[in-house]
Amino acid sequence: MTYTPHDFKLPTVEGISKETFDLHLGLYKGYVTHTNLLMEQLNTLAKSGDEFAYTIAELRRRLGFEWNGMRLHELYFGALEGKSTTLTGESKFYKAIAKQYGSFSKWLEIFTKFSARGPGWALLNYDTEADHFYHTWVADHEIGHLATLPTIIAIDHWEHAYLLDYAPGEKGKYVEAYLTALNWETIDTRFEAAMKK
Repeated sequence: MTYTPHDFKLPTVEGISKETFDLHLGLYKGYVTHTNLLMEQLNTLAKSGDEFAYTIAELRRRLGFEWNGMRLHELYFGALEGKSTTLTGESKFYKAIAKQYGSFSKWLEIFTKFSARGPGWALLNYDTEADHFYHTWVADHEIGHLATLPTIIAIDHWEHAYLLDYAPGEKGKYVEAYLTALNWETIDTRFEAAMKK
């Protein structure tokens, strides 16, 4: 299996510079490259028997970091493609969030505050079995995921995502810029797809 980087069609986003996106997209492409390299090395070493068992085990651990880095960035950039849209009160995502949190605006305030701390990833996950949203923090791409839960929103909080535009103490402004630029139709489509699983 060989993965190809997505060619994201990103709009101009007020508050996040083109330079930041260019840097960030380069890092994303690196995750794709390293995922492919690890897959190739694992396939080669798998034919060697027990001779490289420890090497194979370490490569498998590293694969979680690179592969999840690739996929999280695809969720992050994919939610910006097209243009910023307004989420309507008729969307299934809007109704589900409002039901759990009392209102969409209350959820957005909670998620924005939760999302503005520390390096890593802030995720909004949805448990289809319990019909419940979870805010999860992923530290190093592979640490902190809730197994099997689809990710509806993923916000990158590593410094490369905002430091060209904001000081560390201004991360909240970066979060607001990202959330304001979201294509909420994409988010609603992700949620509807998760409900069907």
